[in-house]
Amino acid sequence: MNDDQIKGKATEIAGRVESKVGELTGSKKTQVEGIKKQIKGKIQKTLGDVKESAKSAETDAKAS
Repeated sequence: MNDDQIKGKATEIAGRVESKVGELTGSKKTQVEGIKKQIKGKIQKTLGDVKESAKSAETDAKAS
């Protein structure tokens, strides 16, 4: 796992919590902010996944 995967997952989880808090308190603004955070986290995690795949492919290519 790389930093982007870890930070992305943490941001996504924080967004879920924030969105749920907004839902429970009736704050649409907090819900939207939470959803935006979830999306940002998913994008960052996906970027980390791509980096990890590229690193793995590079390692495999060198081993061949």
